[in-house]
Amino acid sequence: MKLRDEHAEQAALFSWAEFARDRHPELALLFAIPNGGHRHRAVAARMKAEGVKRGVPDICLPVPRGPWHGLYIELKTDAGRVSREQRRWIGLLTLQGYRAEVCRGWQQARQLIENYLSGRTLPAGQVSKPSPTSAQEVPWTHPPAINA
Repeated sequence: MKLRDEHAEQAALFSWAEFARDRHPELALLFAIPNGGHRHRAVAARMKAEGVKRGVPDICLPVPRGPWHGLYIELKTDAGRVSREQRRWIGLLTLQGYRAEVCRGWQQARQLIENYLSGRTLPAGQVSKPSPTSAQEVPWTHPPAINA
C-alpha cells in the first residue's frame, strides 16, 4: 500500500472543506500557507524576501472560537516529523492566543476543525497539544515584537 504524502493529505482536507461549507460557512476562510516543498533556489530566495518563514504551520482558519483567536494546523503524515521550527511556531502561536496543533492526516485535521468550529474539544491524545512552554524550547535569534 502506497503511503499518502502531505500534499495528498492537504488536498483531501481542502476537498472536504469545500464540501462542508454548507454546514460550516466559516470554512470559506480556510487557507494554506505555502511554506513547504522543494523550490528552485531563486524562487526560495524571492519567497524569503517576501516574508515566508520556515516552520509556520501549513493551514490557517482565521475564525475565533471560545478563548482562541483562530486555528493553525501543521499537517503531517503518520510518518512525518515535526521540525524544531514548527514546534517553536506552534508554541508561540499558542502563547498568542491561537489554537495551534499538529494533525496526522486529513481526517484528524477535519475532526479538529469540526470540533473547533462547534466549540468542542477533542479527547486527550487525539491531537497533539503543545504546552505553552514549548515555545521556549527553541529560542528566537531575534524575538518578535509582542504587543501587550
